[in-house]
Amino acid sequence: MNQKRKIRILIAKVGLDGHDKGAILLSTRLRNAGMEVIYTGLRRSVSQIINTAVQEDVDVIGVSILSGAHISIAEKILNRMKEEGIDDILLMMGGVIPDEDIPKLIDRGVAGVFTQSSSFEEIVEFINKKVGSRVYGERSTA
Repeated sequence: MNQKRKIRILIAKVGLDGHDKGAILLSTRLRNAGMEVIYTGLRRSVSQIINTAVQEDVDVIGVSILSGAHISIAEKILNRMKEEGIDDILLMMGGVIPDEDIPKLIDRGVAGVFTQSSSFEEIVEFINKKVGSRVYGERSTA
């Protein structure tokens, strides 16, 4: 029997980026909006992020990145998601991302990109719109 459950989100900091105030604030806001949030902490590898996403059965992976490596990181994450059969999980990115790179990320498969000027409300609304209407049972293996 299928039943609704809370949206589960993994918030991740990848690579050597050591600034996580925005990720922590976002995690708090998402929890306050009724979502379950798993925060990886700082300096995680792509493999650690993907493994955690699988173990925690998340609906969304949110990557906070300030290093300028957003395109290569997105490609690595998306490739690993496909390899692991979890490419139905929504990938979002946020942080210091130049406006001209946003279409490049979207074209590669990132579902949403949020810069430092985005509001928490925009992010919550985006997640609810993209994920909130799903009926949850077990993740599809097809």
